[in-house]
Amino acid sequence: MIDLQKRGSLKALGLSSCALGLMPVAGCSTTSPTSPAYAGRDEALWKQADDIIDNIARTDFPKRDFLVTEFGGKGDGETDNTGPIARAIEACAAAGGGRVVIPAGQFNTGAIHLKSSVNLHLQKEAVLSFYTDPEYYKPYVVTRWEGVELMGYSPLIYAYEQENIAVTGEGVLEGNGSNTVWWPWKGRWSRAQWPIDPVEDQKHTRTPLFEMAEQGVPVEDRVFEDNYLRPPFVQPYRCKRVLIEGVTIRNSPFWLLNPVLSEDVIVRGVQCVSHGPNSDGCDPESCNRVLIEKCLFDTGDDCIALKSGRNADGRRLATPIQNIVIQDCQMRAGHGGVVIGSEISGGARNVFARRCHMDSPVLDRAVRIKTNSVRGGLIENIAIRDIVIGQVKDVFVINFYYEEGDAGDYLPKVKDLHVSNMVVENAERVFHLRGFERAPISGVTLHDVTIKHADELGILENVSSIETESVSLNGEPLQL
Repeated sequence: MIDLQKRGSLKALGLSSCALGLMPVAGCSTTSPTSPAYAGRDEALWKQADDIIDNIARTDFPKRDFLVTEFGGKGDGETDNTGPIARAIEACAAAGGGRVVIPAGQFNTGAIHLKSSVNLHLQKEAVLSFYTDPEYYKPYVVTRWEGVELMGYSPLIYAYEQENIAVTGEGVLEGNGSNTVWWPWKGRWSRAQWPIDPVEDQKHTRTPLFEMAEQGVPVEDRVFEDNYLRPPFVQPYRCKRVLIEGVTIRNSPFWLLNPVLSEDVIVRGVQCVSHGPNSDGCDPESCNRVLIEKCLFDTGDDCIALKSGRNADGRRLATPIQNIVIQDCQMRAGHGGVVIGSEISGGARNVFARRCHMDSPVLDRAVRIKTNSVRGGLIENIAIRDIVIGQVKDVFVINFYYEEGDAGDYLPKVKDLHVSNMVVENAERVFHLRGFERAPISGVTLHDVTIKHADELGILENVSSIETESVSLNGEPLQL
């Protein structure tokens, strides 16, 4: 263990040219045994993860179907099915629940609002294709946008204070986001393929919304006539017992899966494929007991990002993201594989990720925590193991200088981040760790981590300690 308070100074880390990748490596290896202390800690941590899964309350639906075509729906790619789907959901809920079934075909629709005990089920070769006219997502609803509550466009699939709800099946949810609709509202973006419109730019809504939140304006008064905040795709808001399973989600206007302030959420076997701006795959916010498993993420932003509110609004609700298990997922393109932040003012605790595979030339980061002293937030008890990474730019990122940087009075804190049994084939950098001088990064443990090749060690700035055991870089033991 070594005190790392400055960027650079690689000599001070005691690394040879072999470890730094400055010369060819032949026969470098590490044989450090696994200590009983590490083994005991791992066993206790993953028993906690198993308990979280066991304690998630499951959905349960009566065995009756409400076929949307029996309510006037048509899968001809031309009919507006907004009304028929709403009527089918209403009938299903009134009968005590069941499945609202979308059969094969293309069913065009506007916003869909789920009700308690309703399972929206897409059969194989069914496509729910969502309109891109914002008028289909009015009237405004209570929603959260980048961690701040407002009255905004309805998410494409939305539920508010409902219980026992689901979206399931083998069909496709098509958001129709593209370089001509929805996505250009982002404004400037590094991969933008659209002309920048000086009027239709999210900054004209985003900036005043964030100012309102800092000023404590009531949520019901955070309303914008000219609103350029793109809606998320699926957002259960203050819901209990939620299942999203099997579907493919494509071309979202904004974040794809975004449960907010909800409990007992399972996301299983979902394919998230969207490469637009802010196309995060799954972003649970301020939720409790969440299982994300057997999913594919191929996205334009973070694959999975765990959040708990932005700045003053996150502290107002003061609800952490907690008791989360991520397992058996594939991460391809994206800004990050498993991410915490940046809207993390409510904190994060008890997060577990295991048996995941990450690999893409355009995957920027594997494990990422992003925050700052305006966000703050306590991030604690995070465990990651059995991870295989093919190609990635940065392996470990903890950045306290995200966006506003050190411009506030709410110091972020990371406690007990454990990474074990990870293998990385090829990376540009191992670390991008940037703490504050007044709040250095600590509490990071790396155990049985093999970085087969990395171009460089990276940045370790204001890091007070990292514990390592059986960690190798470019074939040589790495001691920090």
